[in-house]
Amino acid sequence: MDYRNLDVPYFSQWETPEMTLPVLSEGASALHRDPLWRNSGAETIEEYARWAVNICGMACLKMILAARGEAHSILSLARACTGYGGYVVNEADTSIKGLIYAPFVEFVRERFNLSAVVRTDVPAAAVVAILAEHRFFIASVNSAIRWSEREPPSNGGHLVLVTAASQESIRFHNPSGHDRASQADVVLPLATFDRFFANRGIAVGF
Repeated sequence: MDYRNLDVPYFSQWETPEMTLPVLSEGASALHRDPLWRNSGAETIEEYARWAVNICGMACLKMILAARGEAHSILSLARACTGYGGYVVNEADTSIKGLIYAPFVEFVRERFNLSAVVRTDVPAAAVVAILAEHRFFIASVNSAIRWSEREPPSNGGHLVLVTAASQESIRFHNPSGHDRASQADVVLPLATFDRFFANRGIAVGF
């Protein structure tokens, strides 16, 4: 089957996609009000809130797998990825470090038979060629990309799923978009995307 012509389902990193603005204003504690938290696969709401602010990469993976008809809870993906070293969990201070690219690549290759390769020093214009070879590009951008008219404080730190690109524009799903326009099938001029882009990411294919 040619998956390139399939729609890519959208998933937020929160079970209730409208939680972005509360999280931005209140922190992870806002997620204790998410009525859908159990859908994440978390055992407790505390576990959900702790993980949800760290798993934009797992939301991207969930979307990739959904595009080929597979359904996975986001915490089941995060736990499995952690087993490969994709996240480092510090029980002393409850911090979570990740997504770590190389272990993630090993994880998706072994668990889901996906092709995956880490790409660094990638000009924004080169994303077109990456998508010609692979189906998706998980791109490192600044999370302020949800407000594309603003100047980002830095590049990187957040992951979005790029699904299409041309020499003029780029289309992506943003797991932490704050409204529909900034969540699914966001289209930005390539130059705008480049202001937020850290020139690295993970190319993924079926």
